[in-house]
Amino acid sequence: MSAQLSIFSAGVRPPSCADLEGLLAGPGRVVRRGAAARISVLLPQPEPWRVAALADGFDQLGLVGEVTEDELGTGIRTAFALELAPIARRWSRGAITTAPAGLVLDGARLRWWCLAAGHVDPLGFVLVVSDDEASWPRLGAALAAAGVPGTFVRPRLPGRLEHQAYRVVGGRRLARLAELVGPAPDGAAPGDWPGAR
Repeated sequence: MSAQLSIFSAGVRPPSCADLEGLLAGPGRVVRRGAAARISVLLPQPEPWRVAALADGFDQLGLVGEVTEDELGTGIRTAFALELAPIARRWSRGAITTAPAGLVLDGARLRWWCLAAGHVDPLGFVLVVSDDEASWPRLGAALAAAGVPGTFVRPRLPGRLEHQAYRVVGGRRLARLAELVGPAPDGAAPGDWPGAR
């Protein structure tokens, strides 16, 4: 991590449920039930280290994480919690999970996004996004405002990129992303985390 730690870097302030907006920047979903809400994410790459890191993060926030397996793949979700209701209000448009206007991505939120849906590819670091097209420009603007502008890319060739995503390229931008999200979680391979090549 950089010697000049940014005030927006992960780990600078105590964890907060608001940080889970980073999951929703990726393929996460929020569902309301009464006054409570639940956040879930279907993992594009369900490696054991991701599941463990997400579950540990939920535990640190006092939320119980549950791993799910179905025909769609491996996911993890929180229990319904009152603490998640403000996020649900910000990120819900009817039944659709969509990025709010004015979204801010700091280090903690970017770390959650990397945990759920980030990986190194031959050109840079890829952050998978949801299918909600209305979210894409807002996510791009939030990445740029955080100092890590990315290029929006769609799948073209099977096996190269399976989901639409933002790709961050360039040494300076990748170093900034690595500074913001902090060290790789236990078990992550060099190709799994920013700055860990």
